[in-house]
Amino acid sequence: MTTSLNLLKRGEKAIIVSFELDNVPLKLLEMGCLPGNEVELVQIAPFKDPMYLNINGSHLAIRRETASFITVEKLSHE
Repeated sequence: MTTSLNLLKRGEKAIIVSFELDNVPLKLLEMGCLPGNEVELVQIAPFKDPMYLNINGSHLAIRRETASFITVEKLSHE
């Protein structure tokens, strides 16, 4: 099931499908936020922003607004 990254719940994993290049900073791409990579929502900060992610072993914090431009496919629970 495809959804946007900002709708994941804590502990959920997904595969990045696509993103809007104009709305995702180049720095995120350099840190591994690329189609085909696995992402896990580790934690959400107070007031729901930023989101702390694990992308292929790299820990990133991104704004919820930026995450809304990244399309992911949820992985089934293992």
